Amino acid sequence: MPDLMLNGCRLHYTDQGQGPAVLLIHGLGSSGRDWEHQLPALLPHYRVLTLDMRGHGASDKPPRGYSIKAFAEDCRAFIEQMQLERPHIVGISMGGMIAFQLATDHPQIPGSLTIINSGPELIPRRPAEYAMVAKRLFFAHVLPLPTVAHGLARLLLPKPEQAELRAIFEQRWKENDRRAYLASLRALIGWGVSKRLDRINCPVLVVSGDRDYTPVEKKREYVSLLGDARLAVVEDSGHATPVDQPEAFNRLLLDFLASCRQPAVTES
Repeated sequence: MPDLMLNGCRLHYTDQGQGPAVLLIHGLGSSGRDWEHQLPALLPHYRVLTLDMRGHGASDKPPRGYSIKAFAEDCRAFIEQMQLERPHIVGISMGGMIAFQLATDHPQIPGSLTIINSGPELIPRRPAEYAMVAKRLFFAHVLPLPTVAHGLARLLLPKPEQAELRAIFEQRWKENDRRAYLASLRALIGWGVSKRLDRINCPVLVVSGDRDYTPVEKKREYVSLLGDARLAVVEDSGHATPVDQPEAFNRLLLDFLASCRQPAVTES
């Protein structure tokens, strides 16, 4: 599998298929492997690229340099190096934050955005939100990484019939570098681009699991601030929608990407 040196860091990526480019950006503690349920649906129609962000997967784990802006700049450098023209950007959770940062910093780059169970900021504003953030940071820093991985797997994939998936993802999360994982987690807290959403000038699909951490209504609020944007809610889905409801998610994504390829109809 190929690697690139970008911004002083060796980043691992995959590049498959032909057609319009689709860049898949994973979430915190994950990697490009987590898009395995989307590749069979996308590859007949698109050139599909995955990128392991710094500190994740098979990419380097430098001691510093972790921020959403830095992740987005790594994506920008990757897009330029690979000579991708207006790629469709798909990001889940932390990957959605990276996509928002990229689209607000460099609005000329994305052909479209698909944001999955994410948002344009992670700034606690209410007592309950402060408590949730504090709890997440506390347990991540105190508990051993295998314990964190086990808890996350149970939270994201709780059903008995998801036992095999749960075991796979628990093992993947155990493989994280603890220092890089914690640095990436801290990078999320206090980040936000909500005041710059008017810079986004491409179509946006926001996908929410009906049981995601963040209520659907919160996503509806920021979708209303975007121009060409729509919200799709996937039933019986938590935070890991592309994994727990891959068929429903893939249909939404393919329909959206196809609509982005259609020329606009103008009235005569």
